[in-house]
Amino acid sequence: MRSNNLKKKKMKKRKIIGIILLVLILGASAYVYSIYHSLTKAVNTMHNPVDRKSSREKEIRFKDKDPISILMLGVDERKGDRGRSDTMIVLTVNPTVKSVQMLSIPRDTRVEIVGKGTEDKINHAYAFGGVAMSMNTVEKFLDIPVDYYIKVNMEGFEDIVNAVGGVTVNNTLDFSYGGYHFPKGEVNLDGKKALAFVRMRKEDPRGDFGRNDRQRQVIQGVISKGASVSALTKYNDVFETLGKNVETNLTFDEMMSIQKYYKDARHKIEQFQLKGQGTKIGGIYYYIVPQDEKQKAHNRLKQHLEL
Repeated sequence: MRSNNLKKKKMKKRKIIGIILLVLILGASAYVYSIYHSLTKAVNTMHNPVDRKSSREKEIRFKDKDPISILMLGVDERKGDRGRSDTMIVLTVNPTVKSVQMLSIPRDTRVEIVGKGTEDKINHAYAFGGVAMSMNTVEKFLDIPVDYYIKVNMEGFEDIVNAVGGVTVNNTLDFSYGGYHFPKGEVNLDGKKALAFVRMRKEDPRGDFGRNDRQRQVIQGVISKGASVSALTKYNDVFETLGKNVETNLTFDEMMSIQKYYKDARHKIEQFQLKGQGTKIGGIYYYIVPQDEKQKAHNRLKQHLEL
């Protein structure tokens, strides 16, 4: 009799544990579905195809791990004004050698604006013809195919930083800007401070190059915080903010393929810069990149793209 009671208690205990596990699994599944649903909604909002044809001869096959190129644009875009691309970064991603090449193009670089028929500052391409003209201009300037773009509205940049709970950077230059002071060393930034931190340029002895370094730190901080477990509790805010402030021609399926086949490349990011000098032409300041320097950048990126 006692043995039967013990068996019944054990069975009841197992049943309770089974019910608890089932509830947890269902709860977790609902949570994962909720994240997936929010992500797909955000990506669909971000997705914006661009009407242009890349110079790439063969179609990209993600399963074959074909290297790809991405143009990142940081745009100051206010209501009623298209604005200019304050930041232009070319990324080539090679999953086979597991690395990313990152080239920052100074916004004052004098180039041929493709589709406009004039030479001007490269950041004016966006003001003249939006994303398509920017991609075409960068493609001709570097003589490599530009496959994808990611555009971030800098006016909403502070919302993105706030959505992940702020970021921490290692500041190498003591300066004040936008009502904030940024001492050397480790600095914690909320959205407003982060925007001021990446916008300062004139007080930096390295100009655009110094600002690009600060932008990279903040972007890496956002990616790091966004990928952390703590960010999962804020995923709705994160996805909603990205949907409002980020635009790309990458589809949801393409993003998933990049995550699946290219993710290891993010562990090795190699940065380099275009060497040149500033000068005035017709009273306007330009950054002039010599032909041999352009050729070096072309060779490096072309080799990384395995073209």
